[in-house]
Amino acid sequence: MSRPLLYVPPGGGLFHLTTRTLQGRFLLKPDPKINDLAIGVIGRAQRRYDVQIHAGILLSNHHHWLVSVNDAKQLASFMNFVNGNLARKIGRRRNWPEKFWGRRYRPILVSEEPEAQIERMHYVLEQGCKEGLVNSPKSWPGVTCVHALLTGDPLQGHWINETKALYARRGKKKVDPTDFEEPEKIVLSPLPCWAHLEAQDYQLRIQELVEQIETETAQRHRADGTRPLGRASILRQDPHRKPATTAKTPAPRFHCATKEARNRLTDAYRIFLAAYRRAAKRLREGDRWAEFPAGCFLPRLLTPHQQLAPD
Repeated sequence: MSRPLLYVPPGGGLFHLTTRTLQGRFLLKPDPKINDLAIGVIGRAQRRYDVQIHAGILLSNHHHWLVSVNDAKQLASFMNFVNGNLARKIGRRRNWPEKFWGRRYRPILVSEEPEAQIERMHYVLEQGCKEGLVNSPKSWPGVTCVHALLTGDPLQGHWINETKALYARRGKKKVDPTDFEEPEKIVLSPLPCWAHLEAQDYQLRIQELVEQIETETAQRHRADGTRPLGRASILRQDPHRKPATTAKTPAPRFHCATKEARNRLTDAYRIFLAAYRRAAKRLREGDRWAEFPAGCFLPRLLTPHQQLAPD
C-alpha cells in the first residue's frame, strides 16, 4: 500500500507524529545516557529546521511529538534527521545493527479546533500511564516534556559530534567521549489554541491536565485491581525484548473534534490531491514548469525555483 501524500494546509499546521521500533522492541528503553542523547538529537533537529515543538515523549518502543510546521518539506526533513540519528546513535549503544524502526513515521494533522488540540496534548501527556507503566506523567523515567511544560524550562541534552570523534580516533589520539559532546536543548512552544495565554496560565492548564490523568489512572487501577509496572521494572527491561502483543489500530487521517471540521479537512485534502496529481501528470509528460500545490513535498526532479514561470 502506498504512503498517503503529506498534506500541510496553507500557512502551516499542527501534527501529531508517531514512530515505533521494529516489532515493538524496547530499544528506546530509558537510561540517563539514552535520555541525554535523544534530547540532543531532537534539539539539534529543532534548531536546524526551526520546528515548533509543543509536547513529546520517548517510551521504550515508540515516541510521540506534537509539532507545528510551515510545509511538508520542513516536517519531512525534521523527522528524517530525528529518526535517522536516533536509529544510528541509540542502535550503536544498544548493540543493534539491524533495522531500527518498524516503518516510517506517521504524521496526523490536528485541526485548528481547541478541543482537538487539547485532546492531543492530553493523549501525549498520558503516555506511560494509559499503558499501566507509571501512575503519573511526571513519573516516566525517560525523555518527557511534562516537567518542562510545568516549569517553562527547556529539556537539556547533548549532541555527539561523531565526525570529530572519528577524526580524533584516526589520529590515534586518546579519545575522551565528553570532548565531542555539544549542548543542545528542546524548547517547547504553547499549543496554538493556548498561544495567547501568559506563561503561568499555560502552566496551570498543563497542571490541570496532569492532575486529570493522575486521577483517571488511579481510578482505572482501582477498578481493575492492578497497579503500575513501576520505574524499577521499566529500567530492568531488556532493550532487545519485544512485547507479547502490540496494539494495532487504524490511524485516522486527521484528529478533529467535530464532523464538520473533519469534512473541511477531507475536502481540502481531496482538492490538494487532485492538484498534485495533475501537476505530476504534466511533469511526467515533460512539462518541467508544472505548478504543484503550495506547501507540498516537491518531486526530486523539481526544486522551488524551477516552478517559476520561464522567461
